[in-house]
Amino acid sequence: MRVGSFVLAAQFPGQGQGEALHRAVRSAEVAEEAGLDTVWLAEHHFVPYGTCPSATTLAALLLGRTRRIRVGTAVSVLPTTHPVMLGEQAALLHLTSGGRFTLGVGRGGPWVDLEVFGTGIEAYEKAFPESLDLLVRWLREPSVSADGDRFRFREVPVVPSPSESLSDTAGPEVVVACTSPASVRLAAERGLPMLLGMHVGDEEKAEMVTLWRRLARAAGRPADEIHGAAHVSAGVCQIADRRTDAVETLMKAMPGWLRQGLEAHVTVDDRERSMRDPVAYTELLCGLHPVGTPRLCADRLAATSERTGISRFALLIEGSGDLAATEENVRRLGTEVLAQLR
Repeated sequence: MRVGSFVLAAQFPGQGQGEALHRAVRSAEVAEEAGLDTVWLAEHHFVPYGTCPSATTLAALLLGRTRRIRVGTAVSVLPTTHPVMLGEQAALLHLTSGGRFTLGVGRGGPWVDLEVFGTGIEAYEKAFPESLDLLVRWLREPSVSADGDRFRFREVPVVPSPSESLSDTAGPEVVVACTSPASVRLAAERGLPMLLGMHVGDEEKAEMVTLWRRLARAAGRPADEIHGAAHVSAGVCQIADRRTDAVETLMKAMPGWLRQGLEAHVTVDDRERSMRDPVAYTELLCGLHPVGTPRLCADRLAATSERTGISRFALLIEGSGDLAATEENVRRLGTEVLAQLR
C-alpha cells in the first residue's frame, strides 16, 4: 500500500493566496520527511477552491526540493491545454527527476477556463479521448503526427524523449481521473490506472475497479497489466487523539472553504449548476475517510484497500486550513498511521 498527500493549495476564508501556496509547498516537504510515498497536486483556475493553476509547474518546484518522494498531478486538466505541450512538460519532469513524476489527467468541468484559454466547450464535451490518445502517444513513441478531428500536424520528433531517462521506467506513468462508466471505459481500454474521487465510498469505488477490469479484458489488455494496475483513491485524512476532535477540526474549517471555493466556479456557457451543501459534504467526507485516531485511520485505509483492491491513496491533509496543524497532520500520518500499515 502506498499513501500520499493530496494538495489543493486551498485558500480558506481570511487567507491570502500566497499563504495557501506556502502551506502547499511546506506540506509537501514535510510529506517527504514523514515517509509518505507521493504528493498529488490539484490544478484549478480563477477560484479559491485551489490556488495552483499549473500542477506541472508546482510539481517541478517540489521535485527540485525533494529527493525521494514521487510527485503527481491530480489532475492536469487536459481540455484547457494542448496534449503535446503537456506531454513535453511531463517528459521533462520524468527525465530530470529520475522517474519520480506521475501525470494524472482529467476532463475537468464546463468552466469559464475553456473560454479564457480558447479551447472551447467541445474540448470538454467531445475531444477528451482524442487528446488523451495523442498525449499517451507522445509519451511512448519516438515521433508523432496527428490526423484527428481536433489535432492535425506533420510528424515531428519527441524531444526530450521519455525513453532516454536513466531510471527504470521508459516514460512517466499516466493516470486518468474517472467519475463515470464512460471515463472508466476510456481508461480501461488504454490500460491506464484510475484516480477515483473523494466524494464516493468504498462500494462505488469497488464497482468501478471491477468494471475497469472487465472492460480492460474485453479490450484485450494483457493480464499482468490488468492485475498490476495501481488505481488511486482520493480521500480526506485528519488525525487526532480522539475522533471527535478530528471531526471538529474539519467541521470548523472545511465548510467555509468549500462554500467560497465552489461558489466561485463559473460555467463557460452560463448553464445552471447545482452545488453541494458544504456542511453535509464535510460530514460525508468525515464518514467515508480516515478521520480520527491513528488506529482508526490505519484500519480504515486497510479496509478500503481490501474492499476495493486499490493500493494507492491521495489524502487531503490541509482540511484544517492552518499551516502548523497541517504539518502536524502530515507527520502523524507518516509516523503513526503508516507505521501500523507497514
